[in-house]
Amino acid sequence: MKKLLAKINSPADLRALDINDLQQLAVEIRQEIIETVARNGGHLAPNLGVVELTLALHRVFQTPRDKIIWDVGHQSYVHKLITGRRPVFHTLRQFGGISGFPRPQESEHDAFGTGHSSTSISAALGLALARDLKGDNYSVVAVIGDGAMTGGMAFEALNHAGHHKTGLIVVLNDNEMSIAPNVGGLARYLSRLRTDPMYSRGKEELEQLLKRIPAIGPRVVKVVDRIKDSLKYLVVPGMFFEELGFIYLGPIDGHDIQTMISVFQQAKATRGPVLVHVLTRKGRGYRPAEENADKFHGIGPFEIKTGRIIKKPGQPPSYTEVFGRSLVELARQDERIVAITAAMPSGTGLDQFAAAFPERFFDVGIAEQHAVTLGAGLAAGGLKPVVAIYSTFLQRAYDQVLHDVCLQNLPVTFALDRAGLVGEDGATHHGVFDFAYLRSIPNLVLMAPGDENELRRMLKTALEYPGPAAVRYPRSAGTGCPLDEEILPLPVGKAQVLREGDDVTLLAAGSMVSVAGEAAMLLEQQGIQAAVINARFIKPLDEECISRYALRTRRVVTIEEHVLQGGFGSAVLELLGDRGLRNVQVVRLGIPDEFIQHGSREILLARCGLTVEVLVNTVIKMLGAHRKKTRIKIGVQ
Repeated sequence: MKKLLAKINSPADLRALDINDLQQLAVEIRQEIIETVARNGGHLAPNLGVVELTLALHRVFQTPRDKIIWDVGHQSYVHKLITGRRPVFHTLRQFGGISGFPRPQESEHDAFGTGHSSTSISAALGLALARDLKGDNYSVVAVIGDGAMTGGMAFEALNHAGHHKTGLIVVLNDNEMSIAPNVGGLARYLSRLRTDPMYSRGKEELEQLLKRIPAIGPRVVKVVDRIKDSLKYLVVPGMFFEELGFIYLGPIDGHDIQTMISVFQQAKATRGPVLVHVLTRKGRGYRPAEENADKFHGIGPFEIKTGRIIKKPGQPPSYTEVFGRSLVELARQDERIVAITAAMPSGTGLDQFAAAFPERFFDVGIAEQHAVTLGAGLAAGGLKPVVAIYSTFLQRAYDQVLHDVCLQNLPVTFALDRAGLVGEDGATHHGVFDFAYLRSIPNLVLMAPGDENELRRMLKTALEYPGPAAVRYPRSAGTGCPLDEEILPLPVGKAQVLREGDDVTLLAAGSMVSVAGEAAMLLEQQGIQAAVINARFIKPLDEECISRYALRTRRVVTIEEHVLQGGFGSAVLELLGDRGLRNVQVVRLGIPDEFIQHGSREILLARCGLTVEVLVNTVIKMLGAHRKKTRIKIGVQ
């Protein structure tokens, strides 16, 4: 019985509770989150780790006047529960329900929309500077994990904030993880802050000691000052952040509400930028999530008692799993193949590669820009790098793809996971822009598989291609098609004709190939013969094949799980226009010019008209009630 949680309708209600009540509320909140995520899926471990931290923040700071920006935002469930969304929390990540990320459209307590990593300090600094320029007076707090701090944008913002010296509080939520365990120099530095007993000395006590060192003569003064600086770097906690211009407080126990309230009050009263270093444990309060925080970072529905993920019986392996296994298979045949991930080895399927070839695997942290240029360097050094990144996150490294890889025509393979509509994570995570942002870049080959066997062949094609190549595939189970024993490459730029027909041509890309095939079978029952072409290559298009069938049928429908602007259908229109085929009727099916919100992938595909039914009705409408069968001689104008 969640008696206390039932009484929390706004953060103001927290201020009527004593510390014991807040601790009991934390227990009830964890129970509510576990039950909801077990039913709906979502980000479990990150939210269980910030329960006390969130309560302490809302006890000290008064939103919506004070601004709290959650980096990434996947840890904002507690925040949502205590800012008026408790009655609808059961709709979390469901179509028409509340988002799994902060959304200003959803609540005035959500100061800034987030979903990608390492943005919070920049946004918070912007809000703080706007406050100053307007002569206002409120607190601005950025809550950022130590994983997100590996992103270069966070350091750019820290540097700028330290320069401005404006009032800004950065809460570093240090749980030693992003999704996978953190890597790099910053992770080691924070580990020293957590574990080195010398770091527990009080800063003020040490500085008083240093002041007692006598200064005799100008040269001795300089020497002594250098000694003082050196000693500070050795024993003053958070000296790295102090040098950037922040006052450092911590590290403190992120599950001790009383201590955090005291420290946040101190930070609030301090002038200038402050960094509060808070230590938390991901998954706290639920043993399966504590023991396997990686697995429970983002998870589908599961059994609470056992932690076992609930899967549909007989479901084939996902595209991600097939990619991971295939890359290992190919890497055994070619020792030049190396793999790069941006803090998501399991999410991209590269955990299999990391286990098999640890010396050829590179996890760069949440640093997509660095990942791409690292791949360019590895390629320049004679290796075959595979950069596996979610489609939505590769957007963050567009310049590196263009400038460092494609301009130099380097053989880097991009594996774009989560392409298309990803479902419940919503607008920030849908990978629906990659055709548009990649196909305009010279030298790049861009592919989309119709099934998992084709994914294997495209991976082989990309690795054998002498320049940059990208393969994009969806977040879903595969079709269950049989896999060829040997992985053979595809001829670059050649489409696959799956079905002959003279009435209409269905041109499908990637995940929509199966939709086109089913639609053609239904159309045949109505006497309509539809040719079905699996494009395979978004760039270069199979110009001869597409032109030939466009001339034969004079009616073309393109279908893609991608935005219509600049996508596959646009490429086909460009091709037909360039070839002077202006008497061909073309209808494009794809994602409309809007940001698609969260919901199951099936619901979202239906909302966007990417279904067999919509495709069938589109063709019938094109042909009209009085259809005339006209056969046109095959050829290209």
